[in-house]
Amino acid sequence: MRTLYVRIFITTIGIMIASALLAFIVTNIYYHFSLKPENDKKITNIAENSVAIYEENDDRSADDYFSTLTDLGYQFYIVDQEGNTKMYGVPFRTYELPSEEIERVLNGEIYHGIANYPWKLFVTGFFNNKLSNTVGVPFEMNGKTHALFVRPDTNHQFGEMRIFIVVLLVLALLFSFLLVLVSTTFIVRPIKKLTDATKKIAAGNYHLKLNVNRQDEIGRLAYDFTKMSSSLALTEEKRQEFVSNVSHEIQSPLTSIQGFSQALREEELSDEMRVRYLSIIESETKRLSALSKQLLTLSTLEREGEEIEQTFVNISKQLKEVISVTEWQWREKDIVIEMDIEEGYVTGDAGLLQQVWMNLITNAIRYSDEGGKITVQLKNKKENVNVYVKDTGIGIAKDQIPHLFDRFFKVDKARIRTENSTGLGLAIVKKIIELHQGTIMIESKPGEGSVFQVILPK
Repeated sequence: MRTLYVRIFITTIGIMIASALLAFIVTNIYYHFSLKPENDKKITNIAENSVAIYEENDDRSADDYFSTLTDLGYQFYIVDQEGNTKMYGVPFRTYELPSEEIERVLNGEIYHGIANYPWKLFVTGFFNNKLSNTVGVPFEMNGKTHALFVRPDTNHQFGEMRIFIVVLLVLALLFSFLLVLVSTTFIVRPIKKLTDATKKIAAGNYHLKLNVNRQDEIGRLAYDFTKMSSSLALTEEKRQEFVSNVSHEIQSPLTSIQGFSQALREEELSDEMRVRYLSIIESETKRLSALSKQLLTLSTLEREGEEIEQTFVNISKQLKEVISVTEWQWREKDIVIEMDIEEGYVTGDAGLLQQVWMNLITNAIRYSDEGGKITVQLKNKKENVNVYVKDTGIGIAKDQIPHLFDRFFKVDKARIRTENSTGLGLAIVKKIIELHQGTIMIESKPGEGSVFQVILPK
């Protein structure tokens, strides 16, 4: 299996090589379509000037004249009418040239071998040392017409430059490979740290912090990974706390049931005590039943996600029904109920929303002292339905409000224990409201009471 380090290195080298080949091909195309005609024109001008100078001074030796010109970096090839040839300068690699082309030059035409040199993809014709890659012009020597073929001696003119370019390209490639090797190491190093951290998280170690001081995408990934690790650590802590709370909430009534069941076995127990113990066992059994039911409800809500039943719900009707159903509770504590309920409708699950109002109102009754007051309001806004449940009960401390919707959180554990509370009611309320794309807020002061505000979109 190839590592990321090897993949990045091979990919980068492949890109460099492909780019070099592509650049060479594009440059070659540019030569054939632009530089080659210009080069042919320039060599033609040099050939014609050379012939003109010679013909003006025909008393000079042709061998001396053309041998001198070769020192300027050119190659000359002369053919007379009988087919005799003479080479001046570095010999051509091949002397293949159709005889009819030579005849045309002897007849006064110019041979444009450089401009008409065949187009090849991977070969730059400028450096091809062939007779066919020349310019041919006619000239008079010793009273006879000759054909003079000329091309630049690239080894003579560009020898040192070609070596320089080759050395430059080789060194550039070598240094590029080395720098890619080093840069790939720096790129992959934080990814290796992320890999090691992932293995630790998989093993259950969530308290990780990656020291990757980078401002790029990898740095952002490391930052988000650290946040994810902290979130997982918090989730794990909450999970363990949840398990601990569930165990405690189940163990406590079970212990009571076990203790009072053993006490009922005593023969000397009076009927009055026996009835009292049975009542306690019944109460603790109801607590266990309520706890299991609410745990199942919360689990179902989390599993359903956004998939809830959508119906047209009359919120004002639901609030009035809940107040009517709980009448015996608030009348028993001599609590005054004030209602300011406008007509309000939302789209959602009627059963779940009914559970929200039941929980909030029964909580208000539970936390209110005898002779208190509870106010239930419904305000029909343009885009939302706002429901307020206000009580004059014991209130909630400011530091406890952020935890109020946590599972098993209890404001007054001693008092709630007698009321058979599980500490899951408000957690269920919050989850139901979130499933309806709503919001729940609370304002409270110890000794003055609390106000729960629920905002549901229409």
